[in-house]
Amino acid sequence: MEKVQVGLFNLMEERDVQIKGYKIRLPVDVLFVASANPEDYTSRGRIITPLKDRFDVQIRTHYPRSITDEIAIMEQEVSTADRDSRPVRVPSFMKEIVAQLTFEARAANEVNQTSGVSVRVTINNYETLISNAERRAVKLGEREIVPRISDLHSLSASTLGKLELEYAGEEKSEGQPLERLVNRAVLARFDAVLRTDRLKKVIEYFEGGWGVEVSDLMRAEEYLEGIRAIPGLREAIDELGAFETPALMASATEFVLEGLHLHQKLNKDTEGGRVTYRA
Repeated sequence: MEKVQVGLFNLMEERDVQIKGYKIRLPVDVLFVASANPEDYTSRGRIITPLKDRFDVQIRTHYPRSITDEIAIMEQEVSTADRDSRPVRVPSFMKEIVAQLTFEARAANEVNQTSGVSVRVTINNYETLISNAERRAVKLGEREIVPRISDLHSLSASTLGKLELEYAGEEKSEGQPLERLVNRAVLARFDAVLRTDRLKKVIEYFEGGWGVEVSDLMRAEEYLEGIRAIPGLREAIDELGAFETPALMASATEFVLEGLHLHQKLNKDTEGGRVTYRA
């Protein structure tokens, strides 16, 4: 069947519809669907008032109601095909963190909820996360592209450009609200898959005076020594799924350490892009 395009404004203003010069009469029961390009209007994905006023109707929409739905849309819109012969492998907990970040923003007092938080935030953040991991793989010559917790800093640009933050009662600082949202997202997904009481051996290792340094530009193979040295860490990684390559194990290691930090079991020092976890 040949596709046809009907001029929306012509239909509303002139009450006249023509397809290739032929006038047609529409039945009474008609469904109108309108959209506004966010780049041309408010950058929020909403139908602007001049357009909405032309309809004598009320349009109700909703965001995805579950993390699963959010991830399904995200995966539908972002390709994870091999890039320059490097496979893209994103652990499930990293996908969940990206989706959870958007959910946290939709419920946060720091974010203007009138403006809303579109699924576009999730999609753009997922693209950015993979891109940062790809940059590392290319620079270090690694064979696969696997995002880590240390890649989450790259989401600043793709997130803040699509959120309207509230600054009432505090000094304007864009980084801090986003950092809080990211921490909430990581903690929520950590609690969904791991328990701190089953990581006592890992905590005891750090209490013995040891520390671990990670970075988004650190080779995945460098994490293997820590996995072998820290009691209980390999078991925690196994709980997260089948992690059989250095890049996947590095990602899981950072997730475990960051979760323990957010549960106040480990201290975290950041300097020059490198992060150190200590007791």
